[in-house]
Amino acid sequence: MSAANSQDDEDTFKILIATDIHLGYLEKDPVRGNDTFVTFNEILDHAQKNEVDFILLGGDLFHDNKPSRKTVHSCLESLRRHCMGDRPVQFEILSDQAVNFHSSKFPWVNYQDENLNISIPIFSIHGNHDDPTGADTLCALDILSCAGLLNHFGRSTSVEKIDISPILLRKGRTKIALYGLGAIPDERLYRMFVNKRVTMLRPKEDEDSWFNLFVIHQNRSKHGATNYIPEQFLDDFINLVVWGHEHECKIAPCQNEQQRFYVSQPGSSVVTSLSPGEAVKKHIGLLHVKGKKMKMQKIPLETVRTFHMEDIVLADHQDLFNPDNPKVTQAIQAFCMEKIELMLDSAERERLGNPRQPEKPLVRLRVDYAGGFEPFSVHRFSQKYMDRVANPKDIIHFFRHREQKEKNENDLNFGKLVSRPASEGMTLRVEDLVKQYFQTAEKKVQLSLLTERGMGEAVQEFVDKEEKDAIEELVKFQLEKTQRFLKERRTDAEEDKIDEEVRKFRESRKKNTKEEDEEVREAMTRARAQRSEDAVLVVASSDEELMDTGMKGTADSDDGLPATLSRRRSGARGRARGARGQNSTTRGSSRRGRGSTSQESATSSRTYKPVSVPNKNKTIIDAFRSLKPESSLNSSKSYSEDIVDDDSDLEDISIVPSSKAKQRLSTTSSWSKRGSQSQTSRGVDFESDEDEFDPFKSTATTRRTK
Repeated sequence: MSAANSQDDEDTFKILIATDIHLGYLEKDPVRGNDTFVTFNEILDHAQKNEVDFILLGGDLFHDNKPSRKTVHSCLESLRRHCMGDRPVQFEILSDQAVNFHSSKFPWVNYQDENLNISIPIFSIHGNHDDPTGADTLCALDILSCAGLLNHFGRSTSVEKIDISPILLRKGRTKIALYGLGAIPDERLYRMFVNKRVTMLRPKEDEDSWFNLFVIHQNRSKHGATNYIPEQFLDDFINLVVWGHEHECKIAPCQNEQQRFYVSQPGSSVVTSLSPGEAVKKHIGLLHVKGKKMKMQKIPLETVRTFHMEDIVLADHQDLFNPDNPKVTQAIQAFCMEKIELMLDSAERERLGNPRQPEKPLVRLRVDYAGGFEPFSVHRFSQKYMDRVANPKDIIHFFRHREQKEKNENDLNFGKLVSRPASEGMTLRVEDLVKQYFQTAEKKVQLSLLTERGMGEAVQEFVDKEEKDAIEELVKFQLEKTQRFLKERRTDAEEDKIDEEVRKFRESRKKNTKEEDEEVREAMTRARAQRSEDAVLVVASSDEELMDTGMKGTADSDDGLPATLSRRRSGARGRARGARGQNSTTRGSSRRGRGSTSQESATSSRTYKPVSVPNKNKTIIDAFRSLKPESSLNSSKSYSEDIVDDDSDLEDISIVPSSKAKQRLSTTSSWSKRGSQSQTSRGVDFESDEDEFDPFKSTATTRRTK
């Protein structure tokens, strides 16, 4: 009997499956801040107790794209505590690891690294919350992968074609082909499936002897026409699909009748939205695979905060509530309190059987007050449950159900969106709202140059990935491209003809979705590069300010210099302060003449680059007019309007008599040069400046003679 069990262990994979852990969710909440970390430790404890071969995560390990230091530190601590040890790994990898982990600086599985001692390997794809972004397209999982604590796979870098190469695993006589695909915008992936641009590669030898396991992180339920991935898109040779992103726990494998594969949806391990799907009991799965057979064992999570939810419709209780009764609000409030007390009693009984559960439960009561009723104060009502529930501020939610009227499907009903419960509103996407808004807007506010699709993508990057320059760069990029198109067509500078050409150009771009995707991607790349340049400029400016402060302290401490030299230095300092209205580059090169020769100082202090209107603020007409040469008068006018010295926050330093103000302005470079020389050397021979104007010349000569 023991020999048979030993043989089973040698040929059986034991895989712990979990998705959507969302580390760092509400980490600053005093009550719920540690929920994700506690549950993550419980998941890793189950992996140790069951001696699994590896852990498979289906995305969204982190809740934020840029997790905090506390979140990253807690994750590293948990992984090091549970996944490192002397227990040997019982399976081997047969595929080319340089292909499987092509995005890693260390393209091999972590347990084969001779510098690491891994007992439980973790394989994970990224989700939509922790996907790669930025100029280097890095994500939080790449940090864990570089540290050797996790194996990040399933990453696709192309937006035109995706080839999914499996990780080939073997334990005894059981072989697993592990496929993974990290989160991709649903509409883009939907279009790629339709165009046959997604290919799942298969092993050449013994194709039918492999157990094909596929992990994906996309919308499974339909949120729009193309805003999800139908199961029918996936290949029929797959045996099991582990579906991430959906938070409702449906971990028991369910067979797709058309494709004949099974789908397991583990759901999230923490409640991130107070919706009915989150109220289902949370589980993780222990998958046993032997040959082509599998078995999924459900493991309930004991440290998850309980969540109870109930809906009531006031119109269904006409025997209790009469809208014409002046005291109906008090009656509704008492009825809601009774419902909440019942949910609290149920939560307390559930917690008594499990001491590891958090003390305060999550409670949500949704009230439909349609039918002439009025809601009461939620803030005042929630004060009664501050010490009893974990979410007192949103314990009750009022909404009004409205009858749907027959209208065009493309019409955007903002009233409907506002009245929906919060759980239903979670299915809306920013880019969909932008697209529907511009499509249904009045003609005077519709887009005439940009496309709804491109603008929606830019807004999504701005909202989800905090790319602050995304919209600006997209507008600038498409404006420049349109201007080039008009110049190539040699369109006359007449507004009607330009509008017609722009309309035709816009329609052609809308039809060519591939080219439009490339435009959006190019604009996002420029936005990331712009953000990197801004960061460099901020650091350089900070360093310059520090150096400027240090040299100012040194200059102020020179009390042993002659009075004439001190006065001359004050004049240079005052004029340098007046130059702070310039940009950082000009200020750094001309202030007080430091770090440059006298000729460079004079040139930088009296030469300015005229500030022109950026292309992003130009209209098409302005772009054509800009081709004509402008007069020098306009150029000087632009210079005088754009360069402003704001010394409101500085002390007034007056050295030169007012009667010589014009002479001072014309000889600013001479003063800057003399101030620079006086600051960098002591006992300087000033006879070399006899040919320059010096307001202190007579005084300095008298004092030297004395």
